[in-house]
Amino acid sequence: MTLNVKNTLTGETEPFEPRDPDDVLLYYCGLTVSDPPHLGHARSWVHVDVIHRWLEHLGYSVRHVENFTDVNEKIVARVGEGEDEATVAERYIAETLAAMRSLNLLRAEVYPRVSEHVPEIIELVETLVEAGYAYESAGSVYFDVTAFEEYGKLSNQELAEIESQGDPDERAEKRNPADFALWKAGGVDPGAVREHAKGASWERPPEGQIWDSPWGPGRPGWHVECSAMSMTHLGKTLDIHVGGRDLVFPHHENEIAQSEAATGKPFARYWLHCELLRTDEEKMSSSLGNFVTVAEAVDRWGTNVLRTFLTAGSYNSEQLYSDGTIAEAEERWERLERSHERARAALDSPAARTKVEDERLRAAIEECRESFAAAMNDDFNTRGAQSALLELAGATNRHVDREEYDYRGLRRATACLAELAGVLGLSFDGESTGQAALADEAVELVLAVREEERAAGNYDRADELRAELESLGVEVQDTDDGPNYRLP
Repeated sequence: MTLNVKNTLTGETEPFEPRDPDDVLLYYCGLTVSDPPHLGHARSWVHVDVIHRWLEHLGYSVRHVENFTDVNEKIVARVGEGEDEATVAERYIAETLAAMRSLNLLRAEVYPRVSEHVPEIIELVETLVEAGYAYESAGSVYFDVTAFEEYGKLSNQELAEIESQGDPDERAEKRNPADFALWKAGGVDPGAVREHAKGASWERPPEGQIWDSPWGPGRPGWHVECSAMSMTHLGKTLDIHVGGRDLVFPHHENEIAQSEAATGKPFARYWLHCELLRTDEEKMSSSLGNFVTVAEAVDRWGTNVLRTFLTAGSYNSEQLYSDGTIAEAEERWERLERSHERARAALDSPAARTKVEDERLRAAIEECRESFAAAMNDDFNTRGAQSALLELAGATNRHVDREEYDYRGLRRATACLAELAGVLGLSFDGESTGQAALADEAVELVLAVREEERAAGNYDRADELRAELESLGVEVQDTDDGPNYRLP
């Protein structure tokens, strides 16, 4: 079954074919660390995490990079007494990492920071100037959008339709209104700082960090940062670039232009964009003040309920945050958790029998695997994947309502629930994903070999195999109908 993804660049759903058949290069545009992370950020994080997990489930090795923008006027606007831009950024990075861990996110291979990649940024800007794609003006450097023929291909805009980019004060310095800054002369504009200060005031507004460059002292432009960081850690062409839908233009459009102009190679093979989390009719946003922080949400509902909520809709569909949608997620998670708990209790009861077989339960396990895979291979359809898990939970409950239990079938059902729930980042306490099913298959294989040895008269070898299993805690009992066993 082939994984298909909706590529924003082409507007088509396409078979996923990475540059390397074994290794996927995944980049996600991370946060500008100027506020505590909220559920709007968490929605994208969780979906990127699920993408990562499913790719690994399919057998790919995933090199996942996610940046921190720690140089920005929004960060400078948070500077208080005795602080500077770097210390404010460090504080919010610590909060962000703690929030990531609380959501059970897989760790990225690296979390690059803008402040640590200024030499690479300057080198990229120099390359663009030398190639004629960028120009210096009053100590700043701008990308000439007219020099890149394919500008607008991601957002499907004609150059003539694109409005001015950047601060109004830049217009006099630019050749074209749509040109964008790669390097900004001097420090942060005090007016831009006050705009983001949300009531804060200073006798002398801070200017933020400044670096030397061939064009004079200044700071990197926002768009060039992701190109420099992603290419530093993943090379010239990425397999998957993920970000919020609101970043298609200008951020991602500009990333494509500056990266491909510098390298002459495609920047990313597949562009995936996460839709926004809404509260009422507005997107959840720090600037609007209508957000719930990740820390508050985890404390109130727990990781599993939050991840059930955030994966209840696919990454590229808008989602509503409300009391009702959270309540639905709580109910879904409780159904999964209760089914898993009942099945594990049944496994440990005297009513569990090795020789009892429930074909409906075993068929439900296979149907769950097939439906789950079909959903996830359909552009990471997490809602469909959740539905597959709930179907298996229902079949498991119906089986546990019986008087005797299919021991092996129940083991496989709990293993399947744990394994596939793990792809969504959900966790049942005390169950390791996938291991139970593998253990069953391994024991049955050893017992089949043991029976062959006994049939051939090799009783010593058969006894050795039984002893090996029992040394691992597997209880084996020979009966007239063949061997039974119980795993530890």
